Amino acid sequence: MKKKASEVRVGDSLIVGGEHLKVSACELSETSKQGAKKCRLEAQRASGEKVVLIRPAHYPLEVA
Repeated sequence: MKKKASEVRVGDSLIVGGEHLKVSACELSETSKQGAKKCRLEAQRASGEKVVLIRPAHYPLEVA
């Protein structure tokens, strides 16, 4: 199932590059000069490594 980056919540499981990531934090920034809201997602791999994704709010992400 796909969700927009702005709709992803803490606890969701994402599939990025064939890897399952568990979202631990998410922030949504305001519209800036570039014209699009940005979403900053912190997630963890199964190994415990932290991954930070910064995407436009409308970016589609695969949710498991």
